[in-house]
Amino acid sequence: MWKDWWDTYGGRSVGIAAGFLLGIIYLISGFWDMLFFALLLGVGYAIGKNKDLKRGPLVRWERLTEWMNDRWPWTR
Repeated sequence: MWKDWWDTYGGRSVGIAAGFLLGIIYLISGFWDMLFFALLLGVGYAIGKNKDLKRGPLVRWERLTEWMNDRWPWTR
């Protein structure tokens, strides 16, 4: 019974819980603090998901430094 309910309404339940939690944080600390907190949650989720899926790092640092060196030679 619970598994069927979770399969059908699990995402909505998690969404409601996350919205409630973010609403409480907004009431306690303010709008911009809540947005920053949500940003940190999103970054943590993305890093965790990539780790679970074994995709590698989010930012390809070698590519970024190569681009910076090509664009701005004084960064070498």
